[in-house]
Amino acid sequence: MFFDLLKHRAPRRSGTANQPGQGEGFAVLVGLAIALPLVGLTAPRAIAQTTPSACSQPALSRLTRHRVAQGETLTAIAQRYSLLPATIMGLNPAVQGGTVSPGQELLIPPFNGIRVSVPPGRTWQQVAQTYNSRPDVLFEVNGCVSTVPATIFLPGVNWFPGVSATAATTASPATPLQGYPLPQRSQVIVNYGWQPDPDQGKLVFNTGVALASSASTPALAVGAGTVAFAGTDATYGNLVVINHAQGLQTRYANLAALNVRAGQTVRQGDRLGAIATPEGDDDSFLFFEVRLNSTAGWVAQDPQDYVPTMVLR
Repeated sequence: MFFDLLKHRAPRRSGTANQPGQGEGFAVLVGLAIALPLVGLTAPRAIAQTTPSACSQPALSRLTRHRVAQGETLTAIAQRYSLLPATIMGLNPAVQGGTVSPGQELLIPPFNGIRVSVPPGRTWQQVAQTYNSRPDVLFEVNGCVSTVPATIFLPGVNWFPGVSATAATTASPATPLQGYPLPQRSQVIVNYGWQPDPDQGKLVFNTGVALASSASTPALAVGAGTVAFAGTDATYGNLVVINHAQGLQTRYANLAALNVRAGQTVRQGDRLGAIATPEGDDDSFLFFEVRLNSTAGWVAQDPQDYVPTMVLR
């Protein structure tokens, strides 16, 4: 995951605020080693997930064609390909009445599911929520691309008359995170979520985004809150963690000197610290996370779902 990249690229400079483990009410956690006030909070856990298999080609690029022979029925064709008749009906509007005719050419998917149109700007998580699916499954089935294509294949959903074939655009919930973590919009070097890692030859789950920006550029608070931690972390380098309303938390990593201290109240746009100077030929960047407090701890979220100013894909 991207934490490994931070280990190689983020300098280990001493911060100007509290160090992890110093002071009453802090605990160093194995893995992320992030120190947070324990009062009223659930201890954070690392979100580090990998899968040993590489992504295959997108399901919609693996459609085959079947020409209906004399005497064939829709049910027989579905059985031949180990599919439900509804799956074939969903991909072939001409046979949605349940009957086929000799000579008709049908599109056959590799497995059951439906084809769905996705409005621009949707994320895998948002599409998954619409259809009660899993974003990592959709990501893999559709070729492991960060940008959600205009048309995707949704496995495990059966077609029926009236099923929505468009992932509806839903209004974003009100969020206290209305700012942007840098003075201006920036290129995303590494995106949130499941991503192919050529160096490891497998998929890794990135818990945040890396935003390209020149060294010494200030990192800015995306919303008002209280600094829960400001100091040096073994994984993140110099790190600022801010707790916000609605159980949200933001993290700003790969910083040089810090401008805030633990316990300090900040407003949207306040300077937290400057981006660290990179080592060697590496690009300078800010690593930014959004996390949500839950019974499972501080769980990483897609920043685009909570920070409206971020257009990541």
